[in-house]
Amino acid sequence: MINLTFRDKQLNILSQDKDQSNKTLFSFTKKVKNINPAFFYESNRPHYKGKSFFWKSPDDGLVLVGLGITRSFINNSAEERFGQLERVWKKQLGSAMIDNPFETPGTGPLLFGGFSFDPYSIKEELWQPFGDALFYLPKFMLTALNGDCFMTVNLLENKEHEEAARLHAEKEIEELISHPMNENEHHASSSLLYKEEHSVGEWLTSVRDVVNLIKETKVEKVVLSRKMRLVFSNPPAPEEVLQNLNSQQPNSFIFAIESGERCFVGASPERLVKKSGNTIFSASLAGSIGRNKDPEEDLKLGQTLITDEKNLHEHALVVEMIKNALAPHCISMEVPKHPELLKTPYIQHLYTPVKGTAKSSTSIFQLVEKLHPTPALGGVPTDKALELIREKEMMDRGLYAGPIGWTDFRGNGEFIVAIRSGLMKQDEAYLYAGCGLVADSNPEEELKETSMKFEPMLLAMEGTEE
Repeated sequence: MINLTFRDKQLNILSQDKDQSNKTLFSFTKKVKNINPAFFYESNRPHYKGKSFFWKSPDDGLVLVGLGITRSFINNSAEERFGQLERVWKKQLGSAMIDNPFETPGTGPLLFGGFSFDPYSIKEELWQPFGDALFYLPKFMLTALNGDCFMTVNLLENKEHEEAARLHAEKEIEELISHPMNENEHHASSSLLYKEEHSVGEWLTSVRDVVNLIKETKVEKVVLSRKMRLVFSNPPAPEEVLQNLNSQQPNSFIFAIESGERCFVGASPERLVKKSGNTIFSASLAGSIGRNKDPEEDLKLGQTLITDEKNLHEHALVVEMIKNALAPHCISMEVPKHPELLKTPYIQHLYTPVKGTAKSSTSIFQLVEKLHPTPALGGVPTDKALELIREKEMMDRGLYAGPIGWTDFRGNGEFIVAIRSGLMKQDEAYLYAGCGLVADSNPEEELKETSMKFEPMLLAMEGTEE
């Protein structure tokens, strides 16, 4: 049975649908003065602990900041979690009263959240507050795009109380945007007591086992991940980590979502899918190598990557899967024949953009369901790879490597693959990194690759540049 439940900003029980049955979603959007969204989040998040999110896209500069929860959509079932969420969201919008004269994507009522990587994997208490899907309809949301700022307010109210609730929300908006924001303020550096990598010896054994199975069976690729635990005496706040990620990785998708006392945060270079009107964008990001401060050496590393047969094969598997997943939902598609290099501050990747024109019936949730997991984070064939991951990885990925993103009431939206990320929990943090295994993979080299992929989040958590 589908276990999709709703919770408002105050109640934490599962039987409140009856309490909300006579209430209507009232949503209004207004243009506000230009605000630095990062400092807006930093100033107001402490007042909305456990009830906030942040999103920044490097492509169009869109920033979303959500504060407070009007309604949350939580799925603790593996069955139909994408389709069921879409149906419930459409039902919510069907009776909504929406006042939004702007055509700007990401304004008006909007869902933000993510899906766990694998609802059939082992479950760890660490990820329990996020379930197998967690999405928020925020009470207040700042949207910043192309130099303009908009504030959307979402209220669940009885019709007779709508006017009074709106007047009260207008006052709250003024308080939110008038909080002092000192762009020169510096936080005290976080103090890392120690870090430990989870079961390195067992992980290396699992890598050897999987590589041998790939050689002996029809499985072509399996992605194995591992985690690192950090313990702080002075833990960083989520807004500090986001500030560091913004500074260190401006060309990545920056995100954070809270649930209770836990915050999932990261800076991912990998888009899963974007839908803008009827235009669809996706990308293959598979195959990676490090960077070097010396430009000549860095160029050599890039050339090594773009001519390496193992990485090219791994990349081609992802491109083919994306094409096959999107084709039934598209009228036409554009896919380059050869990958290019995408350079982030610490890692460079093989990258192939994919563009399509969607059929009128296509929704972003359909696309996310078809694309997840890509071979870049799961493997080929998907079912067999996931079975091996469940058996050999020995951990719960939670939202790591899952789809995280947003969709607005017009059907626009964007989801990324939540890599280069970590889960913050009081004075602890857990970082995650993975690598693609094929027949000629070397376990020690794969260990080095995952260590390299830990670095961006480790630096952001510590607040250091190097």
